[in-house]
Amino acid sequence: MDIRTVGIVGAGQMGNGIAHVFALSGYEVLLNDISDEGLKRAVATIDKNLERQASRGKITEATRAEAMARIKTTLVLPDLGACDLIIEAATEKEAVKNQIFETLAPHLAPQTILTSNTSSISITRLASRTDRPERFMGFHFMNPVPVMQLVELIRGIATNVETYDTLLAVVGRLGKTAASAEDYPAFIVNRILIPMINEAVYALYEGVGNVQSIDQALKLGANHPMGPLELADFIGLDTCLAIMNVLHEGLADTKYRPCPLLTKYVEAGWLGRKTQRGFYDYRGETPVPTR
Repeated sequence: MDIRTVGIVGAGQMGNGIAHVFALSGYEVLLNDISDEGLKRAVATIDKNLERQASRGKITEATRAEAMARIKTTLVLPDLGACDLIIEAATEKEAVKNQIFETLAPHLAPQTILTSNTSSISITRLASRTDRPERFMGFHFMNPVPVMQLVELIRGIATNVETYDTLLAVVGRLGKTAASAEDYPAFIVNRILIPMINEAVYALYEGVGNVQSIDQALKLGANHPMGPLELADFIGLDTCLAIMNVLHEGLADTKYRPCPLLTKYVEAGWLGRKTQRGFYDYRGETPVPTR
């Protein structure tokens, strides 16, 4: 199937990054969000990031302008129904995702492929709430989308070969690399990454080291570009907790039990960079560890 138009649900960090790369690759993009402010902020972010690429010589000014012209926005979710491909990039809550797919269902064109950018939730289960489980897949981009090379492709039990092949071709056109993952909790990247972050939070919780020493140890001792607690703040502590809960419930193994300290930070609303406080306090000129 030839994909030409792409609808994206959710204009947050992931949604605007996905819109950025699709528009830059020549696709017509329709970006949806629940607030007009969110859409304006997303378009401004995309424009700023494209300008940065142009200033560094990675794209031309003409290419930047053409990409921006391909992005349209809407507050009306059913408007996305006519798109060839829809990517759900809403919050990592299954009930929210199910509501989105149920709202879209009566308005979808027969050829539309539905996908979710979920980082952990069962694709088979999400697909079962739609009218087209054979045309439903996990389409998991990494953050930040314009920079990260990988896209995880996750087939549900009913996903057909044509849908998989179509999305594989889309990934190639985006200039990214696909990794095929089975439909198990958190797939590949987050099955390995988020428990590592959770273990770092346990090390903090148990007093093995403070925030700075834990992050420094992994950056200098394991050659990680970011420390695990710094990375958790970047991802969002609520997202990390949601993925750990999916792993814990889905695999029924105590090794995936979320650290109580992670839960406490989320309950306090200290979610990382997006709220200006997490394992670091970002309200000053320089991030300061909170523990």
